[in-house]
Amino acid sequence: MNINGNYSNLQDSYLFKTIAQRVNAYKEANPGANLIRLGIGDVTRPLAPAVIAAMQKAVAELGDGATFRGYDDGGVGYDFLRDAIVNYYAARGVQVGADEIVVSDGAKSDLGNLLGIFEAGSTALIPDPVFPAYADTNVIDGNRIVYIDANEANGFLPAPDGVVKADIIYICSPNNPTGAVYTREKLKAWVDYANAVGAVILFDAAYEAFITDPGLPRSIFEIDGARTCAIEVCSLSKLAGFTGVRAGYTIVPAELERGGRSLLALWKRRQTTKFNGVSYITQRGAAAVFSPEGLAQCRESVAYYLENAKILGEALKSLGIWYCGGENAPYIWLKCPDGRGSWEYFDYLLGELKLVGTPGAGFGKNGEGFMRLTAFGTRENTVEAVERLKK
Repeated sequence: MNINGNYSNLQDSYLFKTIAQRVNAYKEANPGANLIRLGIGDVTRPLAPAVIAAMQKAVAELGDGATFRGYDDGGVGYDFLRDAIVNYYAARGVQVGADEIVVSDGAKSDLGNLLGIFEAGSTALIPDPVFPAYADTNVIDGNRIVYIDANEANGFLPAPDGVVKADIIYICSPNNPTGAVYTREKLKAWVDYANAVGAVILFDAAYEAFITDPGLPRSIFEIDGARTCAIEVCSLSKLAGFTGVRAGYTIVPAELERGGRSLLALWKRRQTTKFNGVSYITQRGAAAVFSPEGLAQCRESVAYYLENAKILGEALKSLGIWYCGGENAPYIWLKCPDGRGSWEYFDYLLGELKLVGTPGAGFGKNGEGFMRLTAFGTRENTVEAVERLKK
């Protein structure tokens, strides 16, 4: 039997696994050390009360034969959730159809699974530095990866000037890991390029809820022309703290076609063949997120994390350390002081300050010399981390 040899082309260890190994080794050597984790982007705030109430009600419904639910209709999401998402976008002036929405267990899954509707060997244009899963999933599928430089000179927001012709383009805004956010004008340049060459943009909007500047786009579909070249992938992990619940959705416009085929039809075919849908309990909780009460409660948590980011950013400014992100994103991307390498600075923070960050080098060659910090910790830990940095 032959296996997929592309797995042999993956790096031996996933970034966050490597970090965990180093942290665990430190803890074994230093039992009782008070570590503060500012690395992996997991949330710390509890689920909103409106979400808990909706999920508890859904559990009770499943315990009654009169209200019991099995598979959702077609495996693409219940109407009540897709309609709630439509209203969420409409409130921002973005029109999407309920039939264009496919509910899933999260953005990471969708960003990898979407490759299944494209031809193997496609050319994927991926920014560097980048969330590792973008590259790894393309390696597994045997696609050709072309990296485009995101760096300090372009504000970690590369433009399509002079890039090779691509089939698939990855854009994440607000960006993970850098926290940089595209303007409408810069996104329009990518939309125009994609339409000109027939490429498809996979737009990762997992952190859209952190954009507070009304002048910045939260959806690719705010840009003219995007409906003929873009797919938007979103998650409730950061908006609603669903990292342990798992729910997200992908929007594929009805008019998006390639090779005479509807990408929406292909995506639904893929999902209904390989995925039986998100649980009824989870979908009820997700729908509650988009209720007026749920959104208000979830936005309190988003504001809490943004305040953490502000605290971190002000500390870095006082120390004269360059960084970007943090204002409309939960990530801060800092330049390692004194010209240190990413892993060198990681070891320093861990060993001397008992702080855990994410080395920028783990996100690509352009991440070398940088470090990602997240604002998803508690307020107490964020303040303590700042005190340690200042000392």
